[in-house]
Amino acid sequence: MSLGSFIRKQFIDVLQWNEENDGVLAWRFPMQDFEIQNGAILNVRESQMALFVNEGKIADVFGPGTHTLTTNTLPLLTNLKNWDKFFDSPFKSDVYFFSTRVQTGRKWGTPQPITIRDADFDMIRVRAFGMYSYRVADPRLFFTEISGTREVYTRDEVEDQLRGILMASMASSLGSAKVAFLDMAANQALMAQQVKGDLYIAFARYGVVLDEFNVASVSLPEELQAALDERISAGMKGGLSGEKMGGFTQFQVATSIPLAAQNEGGLAGLGAGLGAGAMLGHAMAQGMSGSLIPQVPPAPTAPLQAPVPQVDPIEERLTKLKGLLDKGLISQDDYNGTKTELLKQLLG
Repeated sequence: MSLGSFIRKQFIDVLQWNEENDGVLAWRFPMQDFEIQNGAILNVRESQMALFVNEGKIADVFGPGTHTLTTNTLPLLTNLKNWDKFFDSPFKSDVYFFSTRVQTGRKWGTPQPITIRDADFDMIRVRAFGMYSYRVADPRLFFTEISGTREVYTRDEVEDQLRGILMASMASSLGSAKVAFLDMAANQALMAQQVKGDLYIAFARYGVVLDEFNVASVSLPEELQAALDERISAGMKGGLSGEKMGGFTQFQVATSIPLAAQNEGGLAGLGAGLGAGAMLGHAMAQGMSGSLIPQVPPAPTAPLQAPVPQVDPIEERLTKLKGLLDKGLISQDDYNGTKTELLKQLLG
């Protein structure tokens, strides 16, 4: 190989990026000791942009198209090197290509619940999941803020950065939105719209444009969801007054039955518990109605008729037991088991 051929091979005539691997957002052209021939061709395809960096400073940015590289098409680079515009020699410069295609179908989620203030439940922790898409719009910002001088910068690397921005922006957006959790769950598009505006601004700082953002699901942690289910089951939404107190009392009685069945004595002592609950509910109802004078039951009067024959206590308990079953306060299995025990006592 002649010296002239060797020298000519050190000059780069065509610069282009074929994007052989998916998921690459920034790629540095392999320069090494090569020099770009003055008059070389730069091919920038649609969905790409090229960035020239000289001695650590951004010289020029090229959009899609075919560009002939001369000192006339590189005015800033020429100024940095103090070249005369008629100087016809090769030059060296780092060239970075950027993919500006929309990166679609990217999943996001909250690895830890986000604590927000809720209009109905005060402080709650929310989990959310969905998808988003984005693209590199400003190579200058993307290069200086994120990708830097690395040879290859991938989609996975930038999304590690974007994920932190997304979580911080979401917490801020939801915390200031003053939208109740029930409204969020019922209208996920409303939640997505609230968050997308703040994310768009946060992404733009890094030269990235948020294309789409949606919320696929929003939920509470298991313990908070259980508390919400309990509140819904009691028919409550706010204070315990009027009919809501009655509904809450019935709900407490219903939830206590399975616990009583597991304790020693089973349902045998349930009647006493129901009586105490009724007395407590009556006393609280009086207090909420503003009555400060204790209600004394009237003294019993003498019977005008012959005394009613006494009902066997076991029969009375069977009647109460059947009433609890009809109201759905106990299960069929609890009813059958307790009934069998009472019948044994009655017939034995």
